[in-house]
This record gives sequence, structure tokens and C-alpha cells, in this order.
Amino acid sequence: MQNPMFEDLLVLELASVLAGPSVGQFFAELGAMVIKIENAATQGDVTRRWKVSSEQADTDTPAYFCAANWGKQSLPLDLTEQSDLKRLYTLVEQADIVIASYKPGDAEKLKVDYSTLSSINPRLIYGHITGYGPNDNRAGYDAVVQAESGFMYLNGAPEGAPTKMPVALMDILTAHQLKEGLLVALLYRERTGKGQMVQVSLLEAAVSALANQATGYLVAGYNPQRLGSEHPSIVPYGSAYTAKDRKQLVLAIGDDRQFRKLCHILGAAEIADDPRYSTNYNRVQHRTEINELLRNLILQQEREPLLQKFHQQHVPAGALNSIPEVFELPQARNMLLHHPGAKPGLRQVAFQLEGQGRSSVTPPPGYGVGP
Repeated sequence: MQNPMFEDLLVLELASVLAGPSVGQFFAELGAMVIKIENAATQGDVTRRWKVSSEQADTDTPAYFCAANWGKQSLPLDLTEQSDLKRLYTLVEQADIVIASYKPGDAEKLKVDYSTLSSINPRLIYGHITGYGPNDNRAGYDAVVQAESGFMYLNGAPEGAPTKMPVALMDILTAHQLKEGLLVALLYRERTGKGQMVQVSLLEAAVSALANQATGYLVAGYNPQRLGSEHPSIVPYGSAYTAKDRKQLVLAIGDDRQFRKLCHILGAAEIADDPRYSTNYNRVQHRTEINELLRNLILQQEREPLLQKFHQQHVPAGALNSIPEVFELPQARNMLLHHPGAKPGLRQVAFQLEGQGRSSVTPPPGYGVGP
């Protein structure tokens, strides 16, 4: 079923890799026509050549590319060629949104900047992703921004090295910021008839997502350090515990009532009465001791029966799953995109609108498969 939400919307994607393309797929899933303008001089999006070891060398729709390119058409253009630039301008006349990811100054050189394109179509909404904002011409790379924004410093074991997140989280955070900005701009255009430019940088999106780690410093003067999977303000929260059957689980105990229930289920209700552990504040002060107690108690239990007891008593806990195990969950299977003859894809749209079904979109296009 095609989602009619944005069925009259034309989106031109002048972006590559993950952040911009995932915004393009977002609009495609909501019914928009999305044309991916690929650089003909370099044979398209660089992620067409990013492949895991199990993939065939000759595929032009590898797994990474498929992460953000469902529902699109591919149009290779060399924008340094006047004929191809004119072809783009013809599309811009009809377009609602352009998604771009150029270093500051590069769009102007190619004559595809907001000023140029909005002179062709004043109603155009232009979403531009940069690494560091319009006044810093460095290219943005997710791993570098993870380091510069503090994420790598905070991620990893206390005694270990700073660790990159296993997904391009800065790209994903930036994509969400751009989606929000473009939707606000669409609402503004609906009210005023005017298009506008929406700008977001990887670094600013990353900093905005530091959340309580940032305010721990800004408000409390606390310089956050690596805690592995633990939480600076809540104990026990986030650490993995191993059960008797060697399977692992994670606790997320947010208040003292939950902690009391946890201790009761583990057959150690007296721990919750110990003044060292009876309040979250005290547990934070004694995190090493309480974690060791919990580790030994959980090691005496089989994971699945224990998780069932936790769930019945509303104690926040869950299995530590591998990626194949994740896709055994019904909620994860509901996030899959399907198309005859294609391997499953992953939705960008995780929300559902009342009365609207899940959209059906075409698989990621081969290079040049489109208008």
C-alpha cells in the first residue's frame, strides 16, 4: 500500500552516504517521489562501493547503500556539464524539497546552492547538511565528529580506550534534525507560501544529543567519564549481567520501588533495607558493591524465567540480544520493508499515524535506474 501523506511531493536528493539519504528515504516512505541525483563523474553514491565481506564485488546495491535508499529513483548527472545542470534546473522548477550535503562553498561552485535554486523556484525548501556549519569548510565524517563531540570519550569501559559507536550515530542524529527542520519548513510554506533554507551540521546535532551528560557538566560541574554501560546518575542501570545459563540481561532500575521489587525477586529483600543501597543516591555512591551483589545473585538464575518474573512485577529488564535475535522480535519484524524479489530493508519511519497503514516502497535503485 502506498502511503498518500506526501504523494504530491517531489524531493531531489543531492546528498550521499547516510544522513541526507536517510531523510530522502523518510519522505519516500511517506509517499513522496524522491529522485536521487548521483554524481556521474564518480559513478554515484560512494556507499555503492561499501561492502561487507560476504557481499559480491559487482553489486551496486550493497547492504550499506540499502540502509537509506529504498523508494527512490536514481538519476546520474555531472553537474559540471551545462546540459546536466539544465536538466537539474528543470526538475527544481517542480520540486518541493532539495536535500544537499556539500561542504560550505561547494554548492555555490556547482550552482546548486539555495540562492540559485530558490531563484528558479521561490517555494523551494532546501535542506543543507554540513559537518560544522556554514562558516567552516571542513568535510564532516561521522567518526571524526564522534570524537570531537565527546561521544567517543564517553563511550567504552572505564579502563579501556575511547570507543566509536557501532553505527554512524552522528549521521543519524543529523538526519533526524533535518527531518524536523524540513517538516517545520513545510508547515511554514503551507501558511505563507514561502520556501526557505534549513541548515544543520553534524557537530551541532551531536552536541544537542549529549543531553544529561552535557548538563551534568553545565549544571553540576561534573566532568563525565567512561562508565562502560553504566549510568552516571542511576544504579543499577545499563550494565549487563550474566545468568546461570550464560545468557545476559540488562537492568534499568529507575526508582527505589523498582529496586525493592528487584531484590525481592532475587531472594535478597534485605539488600533493599540496607542504608547503603536503599536509595538511588546511595547506590550511586556504592555502585561497585551493589553491582557485585547483583552479579552474584543473577548468576544463580536462568535468564528467561527470571526475565518473566521481572516483567510480571514491572521491573525494567531485558535480554541482551545479538542482531539476529533482534529480528526475532515482532516489533523489529514490523520495521522491515518488503518487496517481491528483494531482500528486506529497514524503515526510516518508526511512527504510525492513526488510520494510515505502513507504506509499500520500491527497493533501492540500481545506478541510473530512474526517470
